[in-house]
Amino acid sequence: MKTIIHNDWQTVLEPIFASPEYAQLHQFLKQEYQTQTIYPEMHHIFQAFEWTAFADTKVVILGQDPYHGPNQAVGASFAVAPGIPLPPSLQNIYKELQDDLGCTPVAHGYLKAWAQQGVLLLNAVLTVRDGRAYSHQNHGWEQLTDAAIAALSNRGGVVFILWGAAARAKARVIDTSKNAIIQSPHPSPLSAYRGFFGSKPFSKTNAALRAMGESPIDWQLPSTLKG
Repeated sequence: MKTIIHNDWQTVLEPIFASPEYAQLHQFLKQEYQTQTIYPEMHHIFQAFEWTAFADTKVVILGQDPYHGPNQAVGASFAVAPGIPLPPSLQNIYKELQDDLGCTPVAHGYLKAWAQQGVLLLNAVLTVRDGRAYSHQNHGWEQLTDAAIAALSNRGGVVFILWGAAARAKARVIDTSKNAIIQSPHPSPLSAYRGFFGSKPFSKTNAALRAMGESPIDWQLPSTLKG
């Protein structure tokens, strides 16, 4: 079978990639990329998994679906490409990060430094049409991301950060006896003031990691980008 993800996620998700449902999703995406403007760029669909191997994952930040504006999505939840203005949700994340841990906000939205520490930046749905949020809902991505989350849950020792309704719906596949869940409303401008601000997800995550015998995440992003 063709290698889709170049680390241990390939083996973890192999049953999904071999399923008839994934074959249908693949055909749908092929048609969509040929006839519509779809984000992220095709070769970045699985970027979150490429950045953070299964064995290295200790935190999952779960979003809904990619940014649906030009040049924003990089295949990792809430991250944007270098040089792209910060979307409002990410601005709110940085504000809460500063209030929670005193981290200095940075001018870029490239979150690879988190991914390299074991933070899987996953969306519930991995592709989207230009200008149409959640347009690729119910085409098969949910089964794949359910499988990824369930595999991590079964392994244990993971902190799942669930922001917003789409992310919180995934709590049903997480074993809370072996993992921690931190959830709140979404950081978007529509809901950030309904409970995201003040939720202290970053300090709570690090406390949960320490309780599980794991090293905490350094949430301070570098002010300059490397690779």
